[in-house]
Amino acid sequence: MSKLTDVPKRILIGRALRSDRLGETLLPKRIALPVFASDPLSSVAYAPGEVLLVLSIAGVSAYHFSPWIAAAVVVLMFTVVASYRQNVHAYPSGGGDYEVANTNLGPKAGLTVASALLVDYVLTVAVSISSGIENLGSAIPFVVEHKVECAVAVILLLTVMNLRGVKESGGLFAIPTYVFVAGVFIMIAWGAFRGIVLGDTMRAPTATLEIKPEHQGLAGFALVFLLLRAFSSGCAALTGVEAISNGVPAFRKPKSRNAATTLALMGLLAVTMFCGIIGLAMATKVRMAENPAVDLIKDGVAVGSGYVQNPVITQVAEAVFGKDTFFFVVLAGATALVLFLAANTAYNGFPVLGSILAQDRYLPRQLHTRGDRLAFSNGIVLLAGAAALLVWIYGADSTRLIQLYIVGVFVSFTLSQIGMVRHWNRLLAAERDQAKRRHMIRSRAINAFGAFFTGLVLIVVLVTKFTHGAWVALLGMVIFYGTMTAIRRHYDRVSAELAAPEGPSDDIARPSRVHSVVLVSKLHRPALRALAYAKLLRSDTLEALTVNVDPAETKALREEWERRGIDVPLKVLDSPYREITRPIIEYVKSLRKESPRDAVSVIIPEYVVGHWYEHLLHNQSALRLKGRLLFTPGVMVTSVPYQLESSEAAKLRARRRGEWNAPGSVRRGPAQERPKEPETRK
Repeated sequence: MSKLTDVPKRILIGRALRSDRLGETLLPKRIALPVFASDPLSSVAYAPGEVLLVLSIAGVSAYHFSPWIAAAVVVLMFTVVASYRQNVHAYPSGGGDYEVANTNLGPKAGLTVASALLVDYVLTVAVSISSGIENLGSAIPFVVEHKVECAVAVILLLTVMNLRGVKESGGLFAIPTYVFVAGVFIMIAWGAFRGIVLGDTMRAPTATLEIKPEHQGLAGFALVFLLLRAFSSGCAALTGVEAISNGVPAFRKPKSRNAATTLALMGLLAVTMFCGIIGLAMATKVRMAENPAVDLIKDGVAVGSGYVQNPVITQVAEAVFGKDTFFFVVLAGATALVLFLAANTAYNGFPVLGSILAQDRYLPRQLHTRGDRLAFSNGIVLLAGAAALLVWIYGADSTRLIQLYIVGVFVSFTLSQIGMVRHWNRLLAAERDQAKRRHMIRSRAINAFGAFFTGLVLIVVLVTKFTHGAWVALLGMVIFYGTMTAIRRHYDRVSAELAAPEGPSDDIARPSRVHSVVLVSKLHRPALRALAYAKLLRSDTLEALTVNVDPAETKALREEWERRGIDVPLKVLDSPYREITRPIIEYVKSLRKESPRDAVSVIIPEYVVGHWYEHLLHNQSALRLKGRLLFTPGVMVTSVPYQLESSEAAKLRARRRGEWNAPGSVRRGPAQERPKEPETRK
């Protein structure tokens, strides 16, 4: 069975890596940028469109507010980046927002942040891949017709790539991310040159369309609410910023400085691309609508259900480069690909956070261990399963999924920055060096402003998006919080129960007697070996036990037992309903009931076979019996293996494979020692 599963595993994820090679998997900044920042960088592909979609509710006249919304997003981005630069220097262990909140605000706040981040990472995968499928579907109709299946297939592909290791996956993701960034900057520069220097008139394919406003002439509170909702949609550009603070351990040394540099570079690139696309969208008169079939008007008639609304970045690229030109095709392909790869931010953040939570006993311990390729494999698989389920439930519709987005991000942003303020307050209370105090006061001011601003945005997001789907994200956070609390309570209870006592106890006291029972079905080599082993234990009482399922076989066993003169008494249990497990369990319990202070040792002979398919033909009764006896107190179960020839042959094959060397890989014969030349004195 091991061989059957190991070969495909090695083909998919490669050979296992030794633990001492962990340092080789650490990332330089040029690889860390696409690995950890692909989400905020790629969000410029849909964040500008989300802003225009919301503004279109009030008609095209509301578009003139988009530069002000972009400015607010820029201020927020720089605030968050500056705040997180303080985080990565103060907490370089990789706990990120969770560690900051847990250390400074207490376990409940830390668990709230962890719940928010876990939900957000799952949504990052679902939203990014669904958006990429929709971008790709505009060129390939098959993808649109099978959105869910294609999205799940991409999730599986990303999962396999990440299981191969963070450095290897980072190398694969770097090229399309850098091509996308370069393509967007070329588009912004060429568009600005054409519009400002050459004076060309660039028009998006939707420039001639009109927008039918759902609510015309909005003013007062209604207009303010609409602008706040558009701002909260534009905040999608900030998703994934926290991933760098969670992934500091994956950077090369000096870890904190490299992470802070990567964070600053990511913020600068994302802000520039976001503002450039918004500016070009206004210049080329891009038109977007939440319900394009009805709200987009061409020549006085709605465009109808057959109309496909392309993303803002695609429309701007067509206006700047021209349709089907080289740069247009390259940017369109890179955009679709980088949206798929944006999910990699979550693939690197979720497993690391899951490992830290598992170490703190809030998640199963299996999430704390690294896999064959030194990646947190169990966390990667868990993330993929949750994201695939979400994609299936929401039909891979990014418009519906994105309404669930952002809430978790700003919950973690806000609590993390409040925690950092308390962190600096604690250090300032003990610090006397004036230069260090000035540095701490400046850092505290940055984090305090970050806490205020992100808290304000969190309120805006909750108010404007709650009825549009944000409540689902909040529900997911509550479920994660409750689950992790229950897991921690279980681990604490088990730990307390297993703790070794200081004084005398029943666990330390020796049992008064040991009653050994050897299970026998036939008198063959494994049974004889089990009996011989049982005699070596020198138990107070030793007996053999069999179940009478077939009277003829039981009679033959008795006769063979007497003929061989075996000096161990054979006890036969009747089983009128031809059961094997139940009579043995009841007999063992009766022994315990008669002598509660006695220990019962059940010895089971088992075959060891060499092929996976042979396991299906043997030892099923022994497996079921061991499973039942596991829950019987005061009973010890011992398996006595007997290796069959197929097993020995399997071990021999494995030994030969281990000793085999490729031709030319080793020197043939002993190396000839070169004679030393006699020294000559000058």
